[in-house]
Amino acid sequence: MLSVTWTVCFLFLWFSLLSSASSLRIPPYDEVARVARFVAHQCDWASMATVSSHSPLQGRPFSNTFSVSDGPRGSGTGVPYLYLTRMEVSVQDLQVNPASSLSMSLAQTDYCRLQGFDPQSPLCAHIILSGDMVEVEGVEAEFAQKALFTRHPEMMEWPVDHGWFFAKLNITQVWVLDYFGGVKKVTPEEYFNATLHRQHH
Repeated sequence: MLSVTWTVCFLFLWFSLLSSASSLRIPPYDEVARVARFVAHQCDWASMATVSSHSPLQGRPFSNTFSVSDGPRGSGTGVPYLYLTRMEVSVQDLQVNPASSLSMSLAQTDYCRLQGFDPQSPLCAHIILSGDMVEVEGVEAEFAQKALFTRHPEMMEWPVDHGWFFAKLNITQVWVLDYFGGVKKVTPEEYFNATLHRQHH
């Protein structure tokens, strides 16, 4: 009787995991711009690469982790927003040279693990967004605050004396790895025109 109970529990857990995996429905790999938008919206953090302004790495690549949001859950804009302070070393790099890249991967969700995809596998979709990091103000800063604070509520408690400000990546390049055959590129126009959800006709 006990073994039957454990079997039932195992099957319940297994089907729950399968259900969780299937609940994250990535767009078809050949709809590259939609895949890029999907990854950007699913990811809560990114690795940001800058050109270091600090000795002894001055002029060399430097990578750091940042919390990001392109909008509240279900309302992605494709624009990655960040909450930054000039006390941070990467932000100091950006003040010298605003050029940067953000790398985001579905490896940070349950999708790849439950599908059995290694983070380096092309099937574990990831994107690299490149452009210039710029501060946002006014209405856009209000949206950035909503986008970030709804997904990273801890930010509301961060020290007020750190001079926090909202920023976004002005995207000029979008690179996508979501299947075999090498990296694929989409234009910013294709990226922003893509929808998170399939259009029904």
